[in-house]
Amino acid sequence: MKRISRVLVGLAALGLLAGCGPSAAQQDADSDELVFAAIPSEESASLQQDYQPVLDLLAKETGKKITFQKATDYAAIIEGQRAGKIDIAKYGPFSYVLAKKQGVAATAVAGQVEEQGGQPGYASYAITRPDTGIRSLADFRGKKVCFVDPTSTSGYLYPKAGLLQAGINPDTDVQPIFAGGHDASAIAVAKGDCDAGFAYDSMVDRQLVETGQLRPGQLSTVWKSAVIPGDPVAISDDLDPALKEQLTAALRDQANSDSLRENGFCTGECRIGDIDGYGFAPVDDAFYDGIREVCATTRDEQCQ
Repeated sequence: MKRISRVLVGLAALGLLAGCGPSAAQQDADSDELVFAAIPSEESASLQQDYQPVLDLLAKETGKKITFQKATDYAAIIEGQRAGKIDIAKYGPFSYVLAKKQGVAATAVAGQVEEQGGQPGYASYAITRPDTGIRSLADFRGKKVCFVDPTSTSGYLYPKAGLLQAGINPDTDVQPIFAGGHDASAIAVAKGDCDAGFAYDSMVDRQLVETGQLRPGQLSTVWKSAVIPGDPVAISDDLDPALKEQLTAALRDQANSDSLRENGFCTGECRIGDIDGYGFAPVDDAFYDGIREVCATTRDEQCQ
């Protein structure tokens, strides 16, 4: 999903690499295990449970054991998949583009959707409290502004492009604060720790309101980005082609609330992933060219 930490190779990456099992380069039709890795878009103590119906589906369709790996950041996933330790990875859109740029041999095949029939995309919001007097991005000058993380698509990259277009240099014209999560950014603005900030749309509109962490109307949205491609699931190119086809078909056609419920993988509302979404829809690598274009516009060092 949408919160991604700094793409640095550190202890988190090394820890993930140590615990992920055999490399994808060694995986073939006779292997009995696949590693699926993801990180939460907000603080989550039950990430594996959020994806369990999808994991069970993939296990049934492929006949493989699906081992789930909760990563601390996308640096770990990028390094893990590049090293062949992760077979299936749920990226953020920006981190996927970075992974490809850094030579990771994996391809996006499915993107997260929140509702049935929805497109695999979302938006970044610029938010503030109604009483701040901030009405547009141009009013951010000189203010404390909460971003999510320097490598967050909707929490930094698209906001940076928006600020630059409004004549605001995000490095020198505001006081940047990196909150670490979309939920943390929105809550910091609500509490007054930041004058304004950025978070993805459904975090502000729905998730924090439903959990009681925000009151309706507590935050105002003063800017909305262009549509950002949704979080992709990327499959290692080193896997057996027939296995890749099985995984791709399962993710695109069956990894959704209706199908998973009908086939006994879950009950009730059956919301999938840490965004409580409907499931996944088909995407390809070209779907993420918009991210590449924003990188070209911002020339952000994280894009390099």
